[in-house]
Amino acid sequence: MKYLPVNEQMDLIKRGVEEILPEDQLIAKLERSISQNRPLIVKLGCDPSRPDLHLGHSVVLRKLRHFQDLGHTAVLVIGDFTAMIGDPSGKNKTRPQLTLQEAQDNAKSYVEQAKAILNIKRLIVKYNSNWLNKMNFNDVVKLASSYTVARMLERDDFTKRFKSEIPISIHEFLYPLAQAQDSVELNADVELGGTDQKFNLLVGRDLQKDIGQEPQCIITTPLLEGTDGVEKMSKSLGNHIGITDTPEDMYGKVLSISDKMILRWFILAADADYSHCKSIKRKLNDEKINPMDIKRELGRKLVSIYHNDKLAEKAEKYFNQVVVRKGVPEEIPVFCIEKEELIVHIIFESGILKSKGEARRMIRQGAVRLDDHKVEDLQATILPGDDQILKIGKRRFLKVTR
Repeated sequence: MKYLPVNEQMDLIKRGVEEILPEDQLIAKLERSISQNRPLIVKLGCDPSRPDLHLGHSVVLRKLRHFQDLGHTAVLVIGDFTAMIGDPSGKNKTRPQLTLQEAQDNAKSYVEQAKAILNIKRLIVKYNSNWLNKMNFNDVVKLASSYTVARMLERDDFTKRFKSEIPISIHEFLYPLAQAQDSVELNADVELGGTDQKFNLLVGRDLQKDIGQEPQCIITTPLLEGTDGVEKMSKSLGNHIGITDTPEDMYGKVLSISDKMILRWFILAADADYSHCKSIKRKLNDEKINPMDIKRELGRKLVSIYHNDKLAEKAEKYFNQVVVRKGVPEEIPVFCIEKEELIVHIIFESGILKSKGEARRMIRQGAVRLDDHKVEDLQATILPGDDQILKIGKRRFLKVTR
């Protein structure tokens, strides 16, 4: 394998990164990698607490892909065992624990979706239950003895909870130790994580040093704010864009972000390089250019990344027709009825929404229209006859016909 010169590798590695610790040690590892013709082992641990990925997850996954493109060995560690502990990072209370089976079921979906970003043929996937499940109580005591309570309380979220007299369970102290043990098992050269993972990643360095391994370097990536531009992207907050969202939904959601987030999204979500970012900055500072046009460019770019260029163009046309001109798209799903049916049932049976409860909620919110008339009655029905158009939310349509 012929590796790029260190300075060229570092140019890509630094893109969209918050911190590299210690940078001089990473440079030394890269130099040795070239001289020995040996790839670095680059670890990313993922917490399969949810089965779906959004653009916030893509930031650190993209960094792992950068290392793949540079010829290094990418290892995705599925934290199926650590998910049973629950990552306390950024939490002001004890996180719910998953069963091993729940974590492994979520992990299958995680890896499948990660294919949209990573080179799956060159990816090593490990489950940390393979080694953590084998540890006996003596092993756990030995692991726990490597860190003090005082050092654990240096962690910001633990400190805040302790001062506020919010309970901290003993098992939560085990999470960073278990994650650190993953680095020991892999003899990792580099570990990646969001800025909220910095403490955990540093514990990995300490444990490696304690047993005589060369400590890993750590690289943290920023946490991407969601479509609200305030909170970090999260499905529970409803400010997320899923990497499996339809092209139309993805494009439409991107156009809802604030102007001040455009450049940040180009860097973190669209993986824009230095020259592209420079061009975007110039456009944003040009009063003759409407920021919405730059946002449209971002929308097309993201849809192209997760779908393709043709669907990106189609998504933009859809947005122009449905949102800008308040029209009905040319191609919409069709649902046939033979007798009078509740609108709630039609929406659910057609697959537009996943539950009747969700359909009722949309009606209560005034987000369902029949032939452009707001549906307000949960018991409203549709009779078989001429084609009728149901609009659910801003971008979902259904043609109801006989």
